Amino acid sequence: MNAISLLMKDHKNVKALFAQYEGLSDRSFATKKKLADQICHELTVHTQLEEEIFYPAVRRPIHDGDLMDEAVVEHASAKELIAQILAMDPSEDLYDAKVTVLSEQIEHHVKEEEGDMFPKVRKTGVDLDALGEQMAARKEQLAASGT
Repeated sequence: MNAISLLMKDHKNVKALFAQYEGLSDRSFATKKKLADQICHELTVHTQLEEEIFYPAVRRPIHDGDLMDEAVVEHASAKELIAQILAMDPSEDLYDAKVTVLSEQIEHHVKEEEGDMFPKVRKTGVDLDALGEQMAARKEQLAASGT
């Protein structure tokens, strides 16, 4: 699987998890916690893959430092919300709001990656298959370590 396909698959999976979360009733605390934790875990692994492997590999070839810098700042913002959500109980005030804001931030981030960054990357000479293999191996490592 090439690097962009791997990342887009992650995007699709997280979007589906957010949709499941939004469909829950206000009293589904245990299910909310389980889903929110899964969303946070998936996003943590995904952002780590992008920051460790994908972004460094494509930053110079796409010649758009501003786009790459913005993506890193968006990750930092998402990580802050993820930490807050993981530290909370679903019955607490603002829990749902934080999950909703995280969903909106991720939706914006995904649109920029899929609509702007990925098309630029496809036009470069970056070996997306080799990069994808490296990312898939790292993803397995992170999953095994519980990251």
